[in-house]
Amino acid sequence: MQPFKYKPPRKNTGDLRVPVTFYKYTPNNSPEPGEKLKKVLYECFAAVDNVWMKDLEQAKTNGTVEDVTITIRDPLDDYIPTNKHYISIDARGYRGKHFNVKADFPDPQNNAFIKIVGGIQS
Repeated sequence: MQPFKYKPPRKNTGDLRVPVTFYKYTPNNSPEPGEKLKKVLYECFAAVDNVWMKDLEQAKTNGTVEDVTITIRDPLDDYIPTNKHYISIDARGYRGKHFNVKADFPDPQNNAFIKIVGGIQS
């Protein structure tokens, strides 16, 4: 029989240090084209994962300029991300960029978190 050895979780709440905001846009009510910020849907702290070379290659094939993967606590029914929502990350290197939510899925290592993939379209 194999001895029991405790393995700490890969992500924990202490890793969530970057403030992120989820929001959605609405079209302008004027004859001018464009969109304006509609409303903030959810604010929380997240862990922004490092960008890997495979992520850059996947971004090229999907037609996005930049991709980002973030991990947040599972908000249950308070907020459900969809591809109509945008992400704003309040960290150096990400300020002023608005990522469109491309996919969200539960973290397979820990069901208390969800991973969200966002991208900037070219």
